[in-house]
Amino acid sequence: TSEQIEHLHRRFKQLSRDQLTIRKENFDSIPDLEFNPIRGKIVHAFFDKRNLRQASHGLADEINFEDFLTIMSYFRPIEMNMDEEQLDRFRKEKLKFLFHMYDSDHDGKITLQEYRNVVEELLSGNPHLEKESARSIADGAMMEAASICVGQMGPDQVYEGITFEDFLKMWQGIDIETKMHVRFLNMETIAHCY
Repeated sequence: TSEQIEHLHRRFKQLSRDQLTIRKENFDSIPDLEFNPIRGKIVHAFFDKRNLRQASHGLADEINFEDFLTIMSYFRPIEMNMDEEQLDRFRKEKLKFLFHMYDSDHDGKITLQEYRNVVEELLSGNPHLEKESARSIADGAMMEAASICVGQMGPDQVYEGITFEDFLKMWQGIDIETKMHVRFLNMETIAHCY
């Protein structure tokens, strides 16, 4: 809505310190991101040209307000008047954004190493969990993904990684539409921190 766009514009101006573009370092002032274990991946996603719908790989050095709106559109809530086709497209857009966060080398697959990196980052704040345990969790999840997406594999078969089609299968039945949201847009949070 125009009201939401105005709110986002105020937030953009606050983040950019009244400049025409935002750079990665502008995200350092967001308290809700400060302790997020995958903070780097979230910030990276804002500059990923795949998410900006500009190119199939690469990162932008800075984004303007239009780019910011493009990224924020991935986080908008579902609308009650959406038909089945619109809901499906909406869901796929959100999942594509999430997929890009995992697929750090932009090759269209989430490899075991990429998945391990994310799991290790997510669990890095837990002092009781060793790196080897995080690796085992990632390995088990990748085996689960292979069984969901490929089925029973032969002993000489290697699962190359999770494609976007595999990713869609894995998220089937999980309500990403209401779970994927952004809290750091709350401007009052920053106002209280100054």
